[in-house]
Amino acid sequence: MYYPPGGMAPPVLNYQGLNAPPASFYGTVPGYEGTMPGTAGGFLPPPIPAVAPPQPRPDEPNWTIPLMSKDAAHAAFKEYVSGKCCYGSGPADEGVITNMEALNTYRYRLETFTESRSTEWNHEPFNGQPIDAYMQPAPGPWAIPVQPPSVFQDSTQVVKVPYTSSVKDCHDCQGKGKTPCKNCSGAGNRVCSFCNGSGTSSGEERCNHCKSNGRVKTNNKSEFVEEQSSGLKMDKLSKVTGKELFKDTQYMVYPLMGFPDPAVNQAADRLVKEHHTQFSQTARILQQRQTVELIPVTKVDYKWKEAFHSYLVYGNENKVNADDYPDTCCCTIM
Repeated sequence: MYYPPGGMAPPVLNYQGLNAPPASFYGTVPGYEGTMPGTAGGFLPPPIPAVAPPQPRPDEPNWTIPLMSKDAAHAAFKEYVSGKCCYGSGPADEGVITNMEALNTYRYRLETFTESRSTEWNHEPFNGQPIDAYMQPAPGPWAIPVQPPSVFQDSTQVVKVPYTSSVKDCHDCQGKGKTPCKNCSGAGNRVCSFCNGSGTSSGEERCNHCKSNGRVKTNNKSEFVEEQSSGLKMDKLSKVTGKELFKDTQYMVYPLMGFPDPAVNQAADRLVKEHHTQFSQTARILQQRQTVELIPVTKVDYKWKEAFHSYLVYGNENKVNADDYPDTCCCTIM
């Protein structure tokens, strides 16, 4: 016997050799008419939220940009060189900084934490579970209470829809509790391909399969990194953190205003509109967060042995890029 609960967004479980029940197997539950077995019935649009539209922040953030000191630049350079077996220490120890230029760039990030719900019929072996189908109307998909997870972290919850569970004969074994072996067609043995029939393989597949349904909460993230003139490749910038200059968390955020760089303001306005258009029709927006990070990039010019050279210090980690380091050698590791 099988016990079929309803639910939402399933993890994928695949039991080879077992058949999915026909669409008519489960019957009809009011409010879940489009729900099908084996596949999610489509993401269900959320109810219109009764929440006021976002408002601009009344306070003007402090956009002060911190500057790197010579001591910090010199210390980062020495640490970088000490990790290079083929670099001499002379330029880092004896070089004199002649100029420092900030080539900072900015990373704007918008996160929209949404909830989506979908439904799918589900079946599992009956072992005495409560049967509640049609005892009263089943609640709508968005009326089912669930435990909220931590915000801005992806999660999936499996929730059974109340008042949808009933008992029916198994569609696969017709209520017998077992099915013929797919390898031996029920004979109990077959010719072994390795020993040409000198041994046998017997078996019986028990009719035991189940799929789950769930509820998905997803953190949707978009980023914009301003073009910068330092020449650093984007993959290097993506591996470092920045200094957080601004953070705003609301049910729905208002586009960034008043940032010193117009490109960041424009990107914020575009991404906020894109997220609202993309997610508000098919999911419930639970919260949004926007941040602006300064990714510090400093070009350091220095003089060593009457010649001028430069290096870049970037990220909170004070990573160094020194493509023209003047004291290198070829070394062989045996």
